[in-house]
Amino acid sequence: MSSTNPIESSFELAAERCEDLRPLVYRRLHAEHPQTLALFRSEGSELVKGSMLAMTIEAILDFAGERSGKFRMIECEAVSHDAYGTPRELFVAFFGVIMRTLQELLGPDWTAGMDRAWRDLIAEIETVVGETA
Repeated sequence: MSSTNPIESSFELAAERCEDLRPLVYRRLHAEHPQTLALFRSEGSELVKGSMLAMTIEAILDFAGERSGKFRMIECEAVSHDAYGTPRELFVAFFGVIMRTLQELLGPDWTAGMDRAWRDLIAEIETVVGETA
């Protein structure tokens, strides 16, 4: 683990343990929010899910780090998901799904610092998403 940023560290540790977070994240998303199953088309949805998760992770890392610009995708995607009929609460819930997936994957290596950083990050994202409504 090379990063001192707890969000980055959580992803680094997860990458050491799991080659592809996509199935874990979407399994949890669909279990916690069954209404999301209908939001993805049946054909090609795995590519969409992979792309969506990759963009979300990039945005999270930028939001938790330098804020060089990729974090702005969170605001843009909140607006574009409005057009899909995705409620803002569900949009924000996706970040919590990612957090809980990482937490489960890391088990005892999930630290209090990671937990605090993730909860603060999600609260800030919720504020940003609410402001773009």
